[in-house]
Amino acid sequence: MNLPNLITVIRIAFVPLFIWLLFMAPEKNSIERWLSVTIFVLAIATDGVDGAVARRKNLVTNLGKLLDPIADKALLGGALVSLSILGELPWWITEVILLRELGITAYRLVVVKRRVIPAAGGGKLKTILQSVAVGLLLSPFDVLLPWLLPVEQILIYVALLVTLTSGYQFVRAEIRAKK
Repeated sequence: MNLPNLITVIRIAFVPLFIWLLFMAPEKNSIERWLSVTIFVLAIATDGVDGAVARRKNLVTNLGKLLDPIADKALLGGALVSLSILGELPWWITEVILLRELGITAYRLVVVKRRVIPAAGGGKLKTILQSVAVGLLLSPFDVLLPWLLPVEQILIYVALLVTLTSGYQFVRAEIRAKK
């Protein structure tokens, strides 16, 4: 277990705390909601930190390549499902994103004995867009600044489009690699 992998494991450990605080919030503009959003932002920010440390210190491992996307899926998936349960995000968006995420993650787990498939550029962009969109949807900023509501909606749809596009690119690249 090296430092980048430890950071990734800590990101996974933040997921239950983040979700618990989110559901303990009596209203959107409450201290529990702000704490939940803060934990989400700190946890999602570690995604870039662990990768940067791993590359800089030459600590990239197959375990890290496998754990990192799992941590992303746990954090973002937990946020999406929670937002849908709370009625703040349509279920169909959560379902489409999770279907893509879980399908590709399951495929990665199936082929891991033969090879580890690292995240590609489109997947990284997808994660960034999902993180920003979900972070805004989680935050109470729209209560304070109502003009943010359409911005949040546009961002989640852009994230959804990039999610589907990067999923298509992943599948196409895997089909080509098998030829």
